[in-house]
Amino acid sequence: MEITRSFLVNPSPGRGGGRNQPVIQTVMWLIARHSNGCGAGRIPLPAPVRDALVRWYVGAGSRGDEEAGIMLVQQARIGEKWIACDCLPPGEAPPILTPAFLSEAETYYLRRLTSTNRPEHQPDCPFFRDQATNRITEVRTQESPAEPPTGYFEVLRPAPEKLAQRPEEDTTDDRTRQASIPRLARLLWRLLNLSGLNRCPPLFEERPERSIGEEFKLLATAAGKVEIAPGIELGRAFWTHAHALQSKRVYARLRELARSWPRGHAPQAFLALFAQEFRGSTIHVAGSDPVVLANRVKSPSIRGNPVKGPYLAIVVAGEYPEAHGYAPLRGYAQPIYSGNRFIPVDSEFERSVLRELIKLRASFDRIGIDLALEKPVFDTLTPIGSCRPDFILEARSRDSGEVRTIIVEAMGSTDEVYMAAKAVTHPRMEQIAPVIRVWPGDVDQRKVPDLIRKGFAIDTSL
Repeated sequence: MEITRSFLVNPSPGRGGGRNQPVIQTVMWLIARHSNGCGAGRIPLPAPVRDALVRWYVGAGSRGDEEAGIMLVQQARIGEKWIACDCLPPGEAPPILTPAFLSEAETYYLRRLTSTNRPEHQPDCPFFRDQATNRITEVRTQESPAEPPTGYFEVLRPAPEKLAQRPEEDTTDDRTRQASIPRLARLLWRLLNLSGLNRCPPLFEERPERSIGEEFKLLATAAGKVEIAPGIELGRAFWTHAHALQSKRVYARLRELARSWPRGHAPQAFLALFAQEFRGSTIHVAGSDPVVLANRVKSPSIRGNPVKGPYLAIVVAGEYPEAHGYAPLRGYAQPIYSGNRFIPVDSEFERSVLRELIKLRASFDRIGIDLALEKPVFDTLTPIGSCRPDFILEARSRDSGEVRTIIVEAMGSTDEVYMAAKAVTHPRMEQIAPVIRVWPGDVDQRKVPDLIRKGFAIDTSL
């Protein structure tokens, strides 16, 4: 594996860098994968590369150090190499690090081999501890705000062109404090919000016939209103069917657009797909062959909160060095109400509550009240903090024009942590509108209509 001369440029100081950066005198090598690091064939890392790698690993490096480290790890992964450290005495087998990909942070990192038959690093070695990252151990709580994504509709970052040098302009770093909300999720929510698909109108505004085709059409229209990169509309690289992947149309479009893609942004394309199931890195798409990604699919449907399909999955395709071309890289599967109503839901119980609320529009319509509902996808800021209600309902009298608003919370758990979080957010929601709590027993006993009417102060006998 070749180490290019661009690695030999001294890294410039940047964030976290400068006089306090550690200088390590150890030697490191690229070694054959699955070897013990001894014997011939080891490739020593140049000192500037080694030092930049260490600074990046311990979280004290500049942007240039980060880019050098990421590129080295990426090249090692492609070249089927591991990295050996010489912190142990001469003659002993070296401790080993393997190149890995952290899909949630959309970047490469180093993983220590720590099995019982592998040597451990010395306690004073910088590789004795796991790599410092922004997202590996950070956990989002119910109180953490879900904010709209900033910048362009993009997930992938460009690979550094000049290693160990500060880039000419800053690139967006999406490794934020919202550790458990992938950027793909927030981008999908942005499209749902723009298209109005997270809202259910009163009956008189309802489209005569709802269909999955109409839902996707609204989504595609919204895609024409945002940009992936300066001057490039999302709609130019956006599809709503998996056939575009299987026919390689996505990759052909990416190659075409890449010729004029703005500097500092990585060519990428997106697909919104309807799916009934996903497993691991495979999305089982309706009416098409399964779509296999380079990484596991993210979703709010997890072991502790299983949510059945259907799902609206968003997939990003881009350059994948290990495939020597373009490939579908990451995906996020958002549970939705149904195939002809793309309202997102976060749990099975929330879907049940939403079903009751949608049906309720008819009885309100009969007494001259237009009922609309919204599933907020981002937080609302109140004087005492941010919150994101499960549902916001608005009732408008056709006789008087009076409008009333309530919030409906689907209380699907009595877990101590869940209840503690709700105790914090519910007072914030009450700054917006009265809060109605719906429990599983209310759905089972068909009490939801009366609860909502009482919330709006409407005579329940009507």
